[in-house]
Amino acid sequence: MKESRNLISSWTGSGTIPRTATEGSAMDITVRKADPSDGRVILSLVGALAAYERLAPPDEDAGKRLLRDLFSPRPRLECYIAESEGRAAGYAFVLETYSSFLALPTLYMEDLFVLPEYRGKKAGYALFTAMIREATSRGCGRMEWTVLDWNEPAINFYRRSGARHMKEWHLYRLVSDDMERILKEV
Repeated sequence: MKESRNLISSWTGSGTIPRTATEGSAMDITVRKADPSDGRVILSLVGALAAYERLAPPDEDAGKRLLRDLFSPRPRLECYIAESEGRAAGYAFVLETYSSFLALPTLYMEDLFVLPEYRGKKAGYALFTAMIREATSRGCGRMEWTVLDWNEPAINFYRRSGARHMKEWHLYRLVSDDMERILKEV
């Protein structure tokens, strides 16, 4: 298990409120900020998410870019890892965006994933509440994320938390080929 300097929160089966922790027991889920030594674990977790979402995992070059972007002097995103008894149980990727109307940062959660064997054991709850705590500590006015329309367990989890589905917003995307095509037309 990593040093307590990286520990964010812990879930103990004895109550409903996450607490700061420096050591765990068999019932504890601990969340900590990832560091470069976690590279293989992160890539393994991302691969498990890809399998769950029925997508191809990142190839070797993408994996290298991901780790570079996580741990460069100016990281593009951050990773938090949930652990139980020193083993990775899941992870969350977050980055900041900005709300021009609130004039405050927004913590955007790119991924929140828990390995199947840790589902129903509060690992997702520990990650989610740790990200809420992180958003609050950064002075964010809100936290946002997307969820696949078929992922009913996640949708139900977020509904139970009180999160609002933003039906009035539609997500749009341009991939690199689309961007290149548009720029060639300019």
